Amino acid sequence: MRCTLSILLCFIISIVSAQTEIRKSIQSRFIMAEDGETIQLDEGTFSIDATLSMEGKKNIIIKGKGLDKTILSFKNQTTGAEGIRISNCNNVVMEDMTIQDAKGDCIKAMNVTDITFRRVKAAWSGKLSSKNGSYAIYPVSCERVLIENCIARGASDAGIYVGQSKTIIVRNNQAFENVAGIEIENSLNADVYGNEAYNNTGGILVFDLPDLQLKKGGYCRVYDNRIRENNQLNFAPKGNIVGKVPQGTGILLLAANNVEIFRNEIINNRTVGTGIISYYITENPIKDSIYYPYPTAIYIHDNNYARKHEKATMHGRMGKLFRFKLKFGKDVPHIIYDGIPDEKLILTNGKYPPESRICIKNNKGSSYANIDAANNFKKISRDITEADCTHVAQSEVKAWDK
Repeated sequence: MRCTLSILLCFIISIVSAQTEIRKSIQSRFIMAEDGETIQLDEGTFSIDATLSMEGKKNIIIKGKGLDKTILSFKNQTTGAEGIRISNCNNVVMEDMTIQDAKGDCIKAMNVTDITFRRVKAAWSGKLSSKNGSYAIYPVSCERVLIENCIARGASDAGIYVGQSKTIIVRNNQAFENVAGIEIENSLNADVYGNEAYNNTGGILVFDLPDLQLKKGGYCRVYDNRIRENNQLNFAPKGNIVGKVPQGTGILLLAANNVEIFRNEIINNRTVGTGIISYYITENPIKDSIYYPYPTAIYIHDNNYARKHEKATMHGRMGKLFRFKLKFGKDVPHIIYDGIPDEKLILTNGKYPPESRICIKNNKGSSYANIDAANNFKKISRDITEADCTHVAQSEVKAWDK
């Protein structure tokens, strides 16, 4: 028995030692890299026991041998809050690899100008759990963010999240089995297109939240995406704002401004195809004196909506509105506006100024409801003529990548 235990102990020690050596080798390359260098990672599955970090570099490419060929597994991570952390850098490209099972976020980039994620899978491989990290791919406080041909799965907040950033392109990605598939939060000038968001709680979110450094984000275009069957039970940790996203949400705009949504396939999201809500409906207190809690200048047009003839999921605090306040039965509207307006904007004709209105036009198969949450849902209206208007099309976010 002593001999067996000794052999087992030696085996465990050798595994731990190997993990540490692999991590030290990659970390050394991150630290020692010269500006302009390509860091090539080998094919194989590598168990990493602590965060890999890069700080203050310029013109770096971190390149694997391909999705599911170079795999950095953080399943046995003991140190650090992220799998990979890139901070205070300029022009960093990460491509052709898989990052999985990090203790916290899979990949975080902070204060980086020109950050690209290309053909990267970031995922938690086991059952969906509130113990999974918040974000799979997570650039925050960055400028010129490109995320393309990536895969995100299993995040307890958002699979692909871009926050407090400027000039953003999120294209041709797959986000599935996250609480939020793709989220743009408190950011300016974003194009989100060509993505597939499915089997999340909410497919694509555009949020503006209080108590953050970048105020009143906006000028976001969401187009040519396939947003389908986002009916996953919400598994966010208690207290997270995304924990309020109703199971069965296609697109949700929370206090968002200057958002254009067009040419999307928004299919079989049980609770709401597209929701337009103010921060007040979350019932969270607002302590930020300069925060603007209302959605304005929203333009939803030329999308294709379809859903099965069935009741909303009714899970979660907001989902329960469909049971107790919104008696839609199986005839659930595709587009829902909470009906909480900024009274200061309303003109004598009872409407917002043209540049601030919520406009809904030329959507195939869609239905609409203003649920009048401002008056305790007393005058729910399904008359879409109040949103019969247009906005000037927003400008394209010009690609800077080569």
